[in-house]
Amino acid sequence: MSNGEQSKTEQTPGNRHFNSRLRHSNQAYLRARQNDSEHPPISRRIVFVLLEHFSMMAFTGAVDTIVTANLLSRTPLYRFQAYSLEGGAVLSDLGINISVDGELKSLDANDLDMLIVCGGYRSDLTPHRPVLERLRALAWHTLTMGGLWNGSYLLAQAGLLDGYACTVHPDSRAGLEESFPRVKLLPMPFVIDRDRISSAGANSALSMMLAVIRHQHGDDVVRGIEEILACDRVADDIPDRPMSILEGSATLPDALRAILKLMESNIEEPLSIEDLAHYAQVSRRQIDRLFHRHMKTTPSRYYLELRITRARRLLLQTNAPITTVAIACGFTGAPHFSRSYRDFFGVSPSQARSTQRL
Repeated sequence: MSNGEQSKTEQTPGNRHFNSRLRHSNQAYLRARQNDSEHPPISRRIVFVLLEHFSMMAFTGAVDTIVTANLLSRTPLYRFQAYSLEGGAVLSDLGINISVDGELKSLDANDLDMLIVCGGYRSDLTPHRPVLERLRALAWHTLTMGGLWNGSYLLAQAGLLDGYACTVHPDSRAGLEESFPRVKLLPMPFVIDRDRISSAGANSALSMMLAVIRHQHGDDVVRGIEEILACDRVADDIPDRPMSILEGSATLPDALRAILKLMESNIEEPLSIEDLAHYAQVSRRQIDRLFHRHMKTTPSRYYLELRITRARRLLLQTNAPITTVAIACGFTGAPHFSRSYRDFFGVSPSQARSTQRL
């Protein structure tokens, strides 16, 4: 990238935010840019009711999404707790005991937003009457109720899925269909029907919670979560494909992916757009069109965002001097880098590093 082009791209005032999909990679670090006068989002309280032999993978998949969502927000979006049916630790399907915050009968529903029953392959689906009565009492409050794996079975027994669509693990499907004809059972990985949510297994628990979070907080938060949790997702037929530079980049045109690869490989000494066009064997105009259509920004702007993202990672993950980080990411020196970093993230590099270590 020529000095004149670099200066024009990087010194335009009032244009300091991520235009491209790289904002999802940096979302957890953009909190300093948010206006403190804005009303913070409401923190929703979620309670997981763990059945004996519950699916650990389904539970942690659901919890992982809400914990990651909190990492992307200036204030926590969710609070979560684990409860048991009758108190004490609960044994998971892996033979690991999980401590809980209380038992179902003592659960305070005043600020409860969501209750999710987490079952498993060997979970007992014949709860005592007080459990069903307590679930019915909780349902009088305005809250979402759901099930992981076969947790929906308990909600159906309590009459809380009558007239609703749901899903359940295939092993529990026949019993639910036969015993609860007023429940619309769907052969789907997860189902969201008004204030009832359900997933059929371990993998779909994460997908279900992403859908809930998308409804409550929008696509940007979900894409930020996926950027963190789905970085190693592979196609079944290509298990040895290298991890993509950018989420979804495998679906981009070959020419654009070639340019992104060139940019990724030339951070310390950025190439000019003309050089990128030459190596990728496309015209400058084609590059502009590709970035406008698929990246929603200009090639120069994306290159800068890629470099500042790399700089943020080096800054927070290594002890390298700030000047070294600046030069390694194609900036002319520490002052230039510090201005750019503050413009994007709202704090100086030294402030970001010191905050990271608190």
